[in-house]
This record gives sequence, C-alpha cells and structure tokens, in this order.
Amino acid sequence: MTRRVALLLVGAAALVASPANGATPPENLPQTNVEPSFAAPLTHQMQTLFRAIRHDSTTLATTVFFPESAYLRMKTGVIRAPAGDYVTRLEYFYFLDLAAYRRRLVAGATSTLVRVEANARLARWITPGACENRIGYWHLPRVRLVVRRNHVIVSVAVASLISWRGLWYVVHLGPNPRRFNVGTVDDFRLGPGTPGPPGGC
Repeated sequence: MTRRVALLLVGAAALVASPANGATPPENLPQTNVEPSFAAPLTHQMQTLFRAIRHDSTTLATTVFFPESAYLRMKTGVIRAPAGDYVTRLEYFYFLDLAAYRRRLVAGATSTLVRVEANARLARWITPGACENRIGYWHLPRVRLVVRRNHVIVSVAVASLISWRGLWYVVHLGPNPRRFNVGTVDDFRLGPGTPGPPGGC
C-alpha cells in the first residue's frame, strides 16, 4: 500500500526553531544525509509558504526557499556562475510563481490552507555527482497544498522540495522546466489531487 502522508494543520506545532543568537545558520553547516520529517516540520514550512502566497510576502517566502549559501556549495565547480544562476533563475522564477499562485488561489477569494499532502515513498536520496550537484540531498516531488477557496476545495503542487540538514526547502514552486519564462502554477486541480508523480531531482 502506498504510504501517503496527510499532514493536518489543526493544532500543528511549529517545530522548526531559528538559530540561537550567535549560532551558525544551518545553511552554513555541512550537509547531512538525514531524511527530513514528513510531519510537523514539513507542515510548518508549507504553512509559511502559504502565508507568503496569501500576503504577497517575499520576506516570508525566502525563509522556506533553498538557501543560497547551500546552493553555492552544491553547484560550485559543477555549473558556471552558480551565484548568478541562483538569483537570475531559481529565485527569479520563485518570485514569479509566488505571484501566479496568489492570483490562482487567493485573489478575490477567502482562502484557507486545509492541509498538506505528501507521499513519503516518493522521496529519494540524490547522490553526489547526480543532477549537476557535488553534494547529495533528499528530493521530494510535488507536495500538494489543499486549499478551501471560498467554499470549494482546490489544490496545487509545489513542484520540488530538497533537503539541507534534515529540513525540506522549496527549490521549484512552479514546474521545472517550463515552456515560457512566466510565473506558472503547477497542477491546479479541483479537489485535493494526488501527490507526485515520482521523478525529478
């Protein structure tokens, strides 16, 4: 039986703590191979993402986006100009997608995040050297945000989450690759939809 995880938001605790004063931020520490949780920490990240969408807040959105310093560690020596790639491709599309998700889910409506759905069986460890990365990480495709928009349940996919030190971060919100360089909502559906399919890195 497929191990499908439905992460209910009612009473979910925010278990992801900020670094203490003076502590080294996690993204500046070495990667680990710890598989991230599919429970409250993932729920917290996706709640924050939805708040960023609802309130059009790039500040909030940045807190759940894959950190630049970690990306540079993964890509330096593998791709050309990783810092430029982070800003002009990853971050650029992320912010375009945030606006597209807001228009689709929130604009002109009362919208509430009902739950997050993920299929833990789809998570894969991406080994060093694969997918133009010099450091390994966990990858989880197409987690779903299930939203009550006015009185209708709809859902969208978060295209790609990857890990750093045992926590999930968004690396692609909308689909990757895409046909056009515009903000794009991934797999909008009436109803909750289904997490996945597998694949990607």
